[in-house]
Amino acid sequence: MTDTASILVLTEVALSEEDAVRLTSVHADDEGDRPRYHLLVPADVERNLLADVLDHLSLFELRAALEAVRRDDEPTRTEATTALAKSLTAFVAAGVTATGEVIEGDPVAVLEKQVGLGGPTREVMIVTRPHAVEDTFHTDWASRARESLGVPVLHVYAGSSFLG
Repeated sequence: MTDTASILVLTEVALSEEDAVRLTSVHADDEGDRPRYHLLVPADVERNLLADVLDHLSLFELRAALEAVRRDDEPTRTEATTALAKSLTAFVAAGVTATGEVIEGDPVAVLEKQVGLGGPTREVMIVTRPHAVEDTFHTDWASRARESLGVPVLHVYAGSSFLG
């Protein structure tokens, strides 16, 4: 990440143009100090099968819950690279400067390292699908980041304007 990035965006999914517009509109009035965005997409998110099934059931997504039980694959680096490329395209289409990278390991630890590099990180935005279990027990990325980063953390759900 360069020192010019001021907003870190951690996402577990490819962001749409609508997502990018919603996220960048938070700072749309900052004309004199236009923020730059740096996207982080994890390549190796470890998911808990029980939590995934409960997340889907809490949203009445019965088919998705069944698929979660049947599926035994984790996101790959190739999928993360594709998600990053789509997300960067969406941010550029929204008219902002954006860079990004695929990250390895614990996403919150990577955020801590990025914020600790001494650059002017103004805020962290975390975009996820709804995770009822993690959100309820505050073990989600945003809750963990709020406890350790020392900068504002905004948690939104992909494809919506709902806050996590």
